[in-house]
Amino acid sequence: MTLDHAGVEVLRAEFPALWEMHQDRPLIFFDGPGGTQVHRSVIDAMGQYFEKSNSNAHGVFLHSRRTDEITYLARTAVMKFLNASRPEEIVLGPNMTTLTFRVSQAIGERLGPGDEVVVTRLDHDANISPWTALQRRGVAIQWVDFNPADCTLDMTAVAQAITKRTKLVAMGYASNAVGTINDVRTVVELARSVGAWTFVDAVHYAPHGPIDVSAMDCDFLVCSAYKFFGPHVGILYGRYHLLDDLPAMKVLPAGNEPPEKFETGTHNFEGISGTLAAIDYLASVGQRFGDGDSESFARPSGLRQNLVSGMTAIRTYEKALCARLLEGLRGISGLRVYGLVDPENLDRRVPTVSVTSDRFPPEEVARRLDHENIFVWHGHFYAVSAVERLGLLDHGGLVRIGLCHYNTVQEVEILLDVLRRMHS
Repeated sequence: MTLDHAGVEVLRAEFPALWEMHQDRPLIFFDGPGGTQVHRSVIDAMGQYFEKSNSNAHGVFLHSRRTDEITYLARTAVMKFLNASRPEEIVLGPNMTTLTFRVSQAIGERLGPGDEVVVTRLDHDANISPWTALQRRGVAIQWVDFNPADCTLDMTAVAQAITKRTKLVAMGYASNAVGTINDVRTVVELARSVGAWTFVDAVHYAPHGPIDVSAMDCDFLVCSAYKFFGPHVGILYGRYHLLDDLPAMKVLPAGNEPPEKFETGTHNFEGISGTLAAIDYLASVGQRFGDGDSESFARPSGLRQNLVSGMTAIRTYEKALCARLLEGLRGISGLRVYGLVDPENLDRRVPTVSVTSDRFPPEEVARRLDHENIFVWHGHFYAVSAVERLGLLDHGGLVRIGLCHYNTVQEVEILLDVLRRMHS
């Protein structure tokens, strides 16, 4: 079986929220970039944690031991999801923003006047503000611009910004505002050539394709489980020797080694249980609709194989869905589509498409779509620098249509029909 219309209908049946009706009509979720809907197995795993394992960690009694086991299994699953080298390279926390600030503070302890950090205007502010805050230590910030015409990074400017003074380059894997996939591997190579570290925000890319930190060769990468069909848990990958070497702000009894030294306070253990279930779900997509191996599913190597297969199947399906959306949007007079819009550029974007209307402000478009049970986001989505660069920050920002693998062609056609009527 392949991940086509029939396969997606199978998967949709496993997401309870997708079957809610409002005023006798189904809900259409194009709000995934702000947080995807949750798979049934995630809901079950979190409930089962409360029933069978609810306890704090590192005790000698049964439920505490179960909590430790779940945490280890989840950390190992995330390791496979990102293709990291060891579970200790995976830091779990409340969200990506908090984890990024923790790392930026730790790195900042090693930086001072004369050092430089590179950031891009295409990024979510959670991968900008933690680094610009280092200016108080005398660190200089080098900004890299993007081309407003197609919303792609200016790679010439990237190369010029990275110098012998550069200590870290922060960039996004994919833009949460306009969907652009950045050439992360080239940027990592440029940074590596001058001895600089790289910090990659993969929050927006994670639900749309396989991630391989080993092949990417980045030093740090962050993502969030609630963007790939799980609960609100933040994830940080870091090379073990860097996590081990960096200082951490922590209480005295906390561990002194990675990853615990960066995990302040008591974990959201039920969320960690749900994160494990979300990754198992993505692996099951590969097992059922890709070229995964059902017999090796339980082995770590089999888990990685099924995850890559599942995310590849998702990527293929979403590209076709995005192609239809872009085709339809370009045919509606009065709408402007931002970013890479040509079919030949689908490999360079995720299925997140932002538009503006010449008749209605973004909030009004979102409200009118809500009246049709179609959920989209409007505004700047915390990609403040990007929306400002597009000249839209003082005009309500963008309307963001976020597709993911549980969306259907029929849902896209309903959206396009509503937008046509709005602009007729």
